Amino acid sequence: MKFDDILTHLGEFGPYQKRIYVLACIPAISVAFQTLIPVFYLAIPDNRCAVPGLANDTYNSQGSTHDIIINTTIPWERDDKGVSKLSECSVYTNLTAGNQTQECTSWVYDKTTFTSTALAQFNIVCGNKGWRATSNSITFAGSLVGAIFLGLLSDLIGRKKTFFLSIFFHCASSISIAFAPNMVGFIALRFINGVSSTGVFMTSFVIGMELVGPSKRVLAGIVIELFWCLGLFILGALAYALRDWQHLQLVVSVPPVLMLFMWWFIPESARWLLSRGRDAEAEQIIRKAAEVNGVDLPPKIFDKSTLDLNQPQARVWEMFTTPVLLIRTLVIFVNWFVVSMVYYGLGLNVQNLSGDIYLNFTIANIMETVAYVLCIILLDRTGRKNLHCGSMMLGGVACLLTMFPVMYGDSSHAWITTTLSMIGKLGASAAFAIIYVFSAELFPTVVRSSGMGASSTFARVGGIVSPYVADLGLLVGGDLKVALPLIVFGAVSVGAGLLSLLLPETLNRRLPETIDDAKVFGRTNSKTEYYLDTLEDADVDKVNSFKKKESEKF
Repeated sequence: MKFDDILTHLGEFGPYQKRIYVLACIPAISVAFQTLIPVFYLAIPDNRCAVPGLANDTYNSQGSTHDIIINTTIPWERDDKGVSKLSECSVYTNLTAGNQTQECTSWVYDKTTFTSTALAQFNIVCGNKGWRATSNSITFAGSLVGAIFLGLLSDLIGRKKTFFLSIFFHCASSISIAFAPNMVGFIALRFINGVSSTGVFMTSFVIGMELVGPSKRVLAGIVIELFWCLGLFILGALAYALRDWQHLQLVVSVPPVLMLFMWWFIPESARWLLSRGRDAEAEQIIRKAAEVNGVDLPPKIFDKSTLDLNQPQARVWEMFTTPVLLIRTLVIFVNWFVVSMVYYGLGLNVQNLSGDIYLNFTIANIMETVAYVLCIILLDRTGRKNLHCGSMMLGGVACLLTMFPVMYGDSSHAWITTTLSMIGKLGASAAFAIIYVFSAELFPTVVRSSGMGASSTFARVGGIVSPYVADLGLLVGGDLKVALPLIVFGAVSVGAGLLSLLLPETLNRRLPETIDDAKVFGRTNSKTEYYLDTLEDADVDKVNSFKKKESEKF
């Protein structure tokens, strides 16, 4: 049997697969914790310069004497809205020498919302504000490294070993972050966490998908995102209860250590074992699944054709050999870059919106959950292209519209900006789920794995860029402080969404297997596809000859 035929015979998503799938999805909760916990521990609380030499200085007034000391030591400035406030970055140099100032070297922070943050502990304020975006960007750089090297490692030593190795370093780095001695150590540990978190999510996704039958893979590919959303809801609740960043970091990092005990419950991928010639181990797993699912298997289930190891191979750069393939591949890469940048950028941008950060974070999570549920319902009804383009356009236009309440409204209209940002999050979340399915179906079988790997690389680069876009407001200030990041996210989303219209629809279509198939994919009519279907099993040479002639036209 072909391996997919074996899965169909077992039951494409039987009790055994469901058990393994749920176990493989649980780590997505912890990955969600570590990916978006910076929304809270890198938030910028209100602050001002500390009074030099005053050991017990606090942000809030301690009385009239304290106010007099502050007013004679720290100058008053106007913020972006013209409101007077004590300086965040300057103190008077000499109280008897006029109004000369110098940069301060210590600060006090408002502890109304957060009792402590990593940003406050390491004093990432004033001229050092850019380190917040750099810290987040380096974490996403770690994700890029993890996607490349741990992806290769999982092919070499197996999914299971790579999965649990990633979990170990994920837990170790997560716990260590809470004890980082300085900003350099903090960033280094976050880089390691980025590497390992990507390994955890990527291998758990593969383990879950490789045991699921063909018709259930779209569902399985999106349901894991619901576990991600569950992690975000839990994170929001814990962050609301624990306002000290180190306590929060430890609470979300220590329990996931229990995931290491799943070693005894999650088997190695049978598909990977077969690819390595370890047929006996693979058969043991398949027969265990059959036993749990209540299915009988024939005495011999594997042969040389089970994995199609001798099928034609190609390299991803062959997708650049004709104008049709070049445009299609570049559009796919651009969409991966933009979707990732906008999704993570909007997630991090929650801390820059007006209103309660915990409420905004929760609403964003609700919108993301709704997006995934809508994808499950609509993806096989409306098609991939229309739904992806619609999601990108919805999110992009919503983000672009934020310029109007900022330019023509006042503080009472801030809720409009927040609402539009949340609609943008819904669109970006839906597009991220769809692009996984859409691009996998567009790449022909011979380059599907390498094509998806290259797409993932562009997504990681988008993640690296996203923190800098989210923090653009820290650089420009003024009325555009809140709206500028959203305008950038909106503009690129609309552009990428329109470009996606150049891609062919894949729903209910014969998917391309070779480079020649890819050249004519989306350009053949239904009669031609019917003609190929009738010939597929009867005359392989005639089919290949027809495909070659068609591809030469492009």
